[in-house]
Amino acid sequence: MAIAHRIAAVVLTVLMAGALAACSSGTVATVNGQSISRTDLDTKLETGPAAKSAAMQMAQSILIEQYAKDHNINVSDADIDKKINALKAQYGASQFDTATKQRGMTQDDVRKAIRDQLIVDQALGSGIHISQADITKFFQKNHAVFDKPPQAHARHILVNNLQQANMIEQKLKSGAKFEDLAKQYSQDPGSKDKGGDLGFFRTGQMMPTFEKAAFSQPLNTVGRPVKSPFGYHIIEVLERTPGQKATLASAHDQIVDQLRSQQEAPLVQPFLQSLMSKATIDVKDPRFADAFPSPQPSSSSAASTPAPSATK
Repeated sequence: MAIAHRIAAVVLTVLMAGALAACSSGTVATVNGQSISRTDLDTKLETGPAAKSAAMQMAQSILIEQYAKDHNINVSDADIDKKINALKAQYGASQFDTATKQRGMTQDDVRKAIRDQLIVDQALGSGIHISQADITKFFQKNHAVFDKPPQAHARHILVNNLQQANMIEQKLKSGAKFEDLAKQYSQDPGSKDKGGDLGFFRTGQMMPTFEKAAFSQPLNTVGRPVKSPFGYHIIEVLERTPGQKATLASAHDQIVDQLRSQQEAPLVQPFLQSLMSKATIDVKDPRFADAFPSPQPSSSSAASTPAPSATK
């Protein structure tokens, strides 16, 4: 998923910081009576390459915020909301939420990552040039990518065997609440606590047998158990939306975002290196002595830090 690449670097800082903060004292687990201490886990984390990478990312995030303050770049909550809504519309709200949760991200993590990305977008804006001709040409070559396939909104209960699936189906048809049985019986950890709700999904995202049922059985009716490699699913389809052909107007903002990302990609690292070269970084912990450039490159040898774009 493309959004993961856009925000994963910033998110790493939050996740690693949280992991290190949590491992301060006590016991994490015991293995046949032998303890894994929080201190040992803390040491393991801090001496590993992930911790050094996180330290670098945290420093870069701080420098991005400082750059925004020094250059009067303002990213509002409305700007972040607009970006999140656009991403959810592009990839599907359920897929967006799943992708972020799989990486252990909270809503605050997502908002922080997107805020930093929007600051960088503004900082590098003067080097980005996208014409209407570029947008039209990209659409003509890639129009099918922007078509919206049919979607279904369903909930399910996943169990291991057909006998249990038949039992649950009968309970549902006798008046039991779907969400209650999902929480009690479902083996799907991603949906059981939400009453089995999977949100909206597109064609091609589910196993073939599951998809066939989700896009064919009557709405708001509990279907017969469906077998997949994961087990047996009892499915109820709540909504379906038809596919839509994209137009240049409907795809415009997505195309601009993709073209901006393509042009911005080779500019990001020089921009961050420039910020690092001008920063005073005093490493207090010897374990992180090689986490930052050493010796620090001089300002004269680093790429000059661009002025932010005048437009958002």
